[in-house]
Amino acid sequence: MTEKWWHDKIAYQIYPKSFLDSNGDGIGDLRGIISKLDYIKVLGIDIIWLSPIYKSPFVDQGYDISDYYAIAEEFGTMEEFDELLAEAKKRNMHIIMDLVINHCSDKHEWFQKALADPDGEYADYFYFRKGKNGNPPSNYRSYFGGSCWEPVPGTDKYYFHMFAKEQPDLNWENPKLRQELYNMINWWLEKGLAGFRIDAIINIKKDLAFPDYEPDGPDGMAACWKMVENVDGVGEFLEDLKKNTFQKYDAFTVGEVFNMKADELGQFIGDNGHFSTIFDFCAHSLSDGAHGWYDAPHVDFKTWRDTILSSQINVQKYGLEANIIENHDEPRGVSRFLPEYAQTPVGAKMLGTVNILLRGIPFIYQGQEIGMQNEIWNDIHDYNDISTIDQYKLAREAGLSDAEALEVCGKMSRDNARTPVQWNAQANAGFTTGTPWLKVHSDYKEINVAAQEKYPDSVLNYYRKLTAIRKAPEYKEVFTYGKTVPAYQDSETIMAYYRETKSQRILVAANFGREAVSTKLEYPVKKVLLSNQNRTDCPEEMLKLDSCEVIVLECEK
Repeated sequence: MTEKWWHDKIAYQIYPKSFLDSNGDGIGDLRGIISKLDYIKVLGIDIIWLSPIYKSPFVDQGYDISDYYAIAEEFGTMEEFDELLAEAKKRNMHIIMDLVINHCSDKHEWFQKALADPDGEYADYFYFRKGKNGNPPSNYRSYFGGSCWEPVPGTDKYYFHMFAKEQPDLNWENPKLRQELYNMINWWLEKGLAGFRIDAIINIKKDLAFPDYEPDGPDGMAACWKMVENVDGVGEFLEDLKKNTFQKYDAFTVGEVFNMKADELGQFIGDNGHFSTIFDFCAHSLSDGAHGWYDAPHVDFKTWRDTILSSQINVQKYGLEANIIENHDEPRGVSRFLPEYAQTPVGAKMLGTVNILLRGIPFIYQGQEIGMQNEIWNDIHDYNDISTIDQYKLAREAGLSDAEALEVCGKMSRDNARTPVQWNAQANAGFTTGTPWLKVHSDYKEINVAAQEKYPDSVLNYYRKLTAIRKAPEYKEVFTYGKTVPAYQDSETIMAYYRETKSQRILVAANFGREAVSTKLEYPVKKVLLSNQNRTDCPEEMLKLDSCEVIVLECEK
């Protein structure tokens, strides 16, 4: 693998709306982010990913962009964005932005022109199609529920949208549209952006026949991703995109890629991949329900462990993936992946350790470093997320009671990750002096940055030690390029693996069980690098782990 500037980096995702509000309007902003750059730097972060800050009507929290060249006034100004770039550079940090180019907002100038002339040039920037026998052109259900097709007013045509009806899909078959997007991407890269997280990108390739699929629900529709899985040729678009933009600037790109075909990973990552890396969603996909959140399966520990370690072994043949516990689209990892007895500071440290020391680029999501958890939601009206509201409706239609549907949403809602960052124990967790756009988590007085700064054994200070070990000069090589070798897989409760190079061997071992366990060491131990129980003495023949204990050991090679 050819060495790249981003291989040894650690990334941090900011969801700007919920990070820090500097002007009291209840919405996080660029000025708030700038004020916390030193905090982020001390956490050991090299790359900051900003969720969308472009001009938008915010139907889908900024993933519906109405002007790719403008900053949403809710977040600030272009001058403040330039200041953020400059201040990050001073601290040797890189900024990447979200790139949303499968679709735009229905308020975008292109779509407005398309509606004004449904047979004109701009209509071909989208998918305008005639209906069939008074029905939409095909039976696809959008990701947010309902048909993917919306009538074009005053015509017999429909336009296509895989997400909300206010997010029309862009027609990548149109070379003029593609060039418009490339010009925009290069404009941002010229500004000094280090790269992009690329949203829903595999959806850009459509089957232009839009064939019907076997219905998979009582609404008579089929999930739109079935078309994505059954169409070939997305790689040609992705290579064209890379060649015309990212490649020219040595940009770091991380793709959000679902529904990839089993044998395609080597085309997406590695020296010649479409992207620098893609997110590894293998653990998150385990709780995908057949019809929605309401029939999401329970994920047991061994399945979770074996899935992650299998993915590690597969990916290292090709390159580096990006590892996450949570993000803006997923519930909080402490609440999702840990049993109730482990949903504690000790458990949060354990989960963080086994994830951040995996092979790949670690992405920490805002608030993860203090162990933020899922909120308790008592009313569907407390939610803001369009997807959660749709899933609640689906659950009720499937026969769940109001309480049961709320419980399902409480476990899986994206709003769990979007509650404001808990900075201190003051009003609104120090996030805003105004009324927060989404409710603040009720546990903010116990879990917040200010309290954890003062406490040496806090989750926050542990995360700082964790990132420091990963980046320490004597261990950087093994944690960046060392292969992952699963260990102690016959154990019922231990998640363990080695990171190995020709000259080094590091063991990461965690006990996810309720009871203490003891197992024979496979190699002599040279040094304890990290322990969430503050152990410093090297174990000799037996490895003993208390409940929720994780230890990182340098072993003889």
